[in-house]
Amino acid sequence: MPGLETLVFYGLAALTVGGAAGVAFSRNILRAAFLLLGALTGTAGLYFFMGADFVGVTQILIYVGGIAVLLLFAVLLTSRIGDVRVSNRALGYGTALPIVGLVGTFLVVAATRAAWRQTEAVAAPTTARIGDAFLREYLLPFELVSIVLLMALVGAMVVARRAVRDAGVAAATAAGVSGAASEPAAELAPSRSATS
Repeated sequence: MPGLETLVFYGLAALTVGGAAGVAFSRNILRAAFLLLGALTGTAGLYFFMGADFVGVTQILIYVGGIAVLLLFAVLLTSRIGDVRVSNRALGYGTALPIVGLVGTFLVVAATRAAWRQTEAVAAPTTARIGDAFLREYLLPFELVSIVLLMALVGAMVVARRAVRDAGVAAATAAGVSGAASEPAAELAPSRSATS
């Protein structure tokens, strides 16, 4: 009989793979968003199971707590999005199933023939070591990544501001055109009433 660790591992793996398959094959976007939440939670559980506590907490905080919840809010706040059925009709099942079968067979053969090394998991916190590495040998890449993220944030703000300004200009132009079109109609209306 398999031990508790094996059962926990297979349970987390089933949650991750099942959630990912549900996201891929679900035609309801709301159900796909909830299944994505389950897949990301299962991935975080696998990280914890392997002793990578920092990566597991990061997975929960950023992906489960941030991105997946943001997707859920976007789906729930968009009107009538639950009625939308997502489907890709560009490729049919007849083309996809043989490709999936070939890739799946290759992966199963590669997994069974690989020489897997089994080591004992050492339960040791990794957060202190990662923080020390970020402030010593990986300080320059860490700062470069933060500068790139800051540039991306500023660029997103510039693009959003330009889009808002262009929308305002388009609305003002449309209002000016409709106002100019209504003025000749208003001038013609009294003359028609006078002639009648």
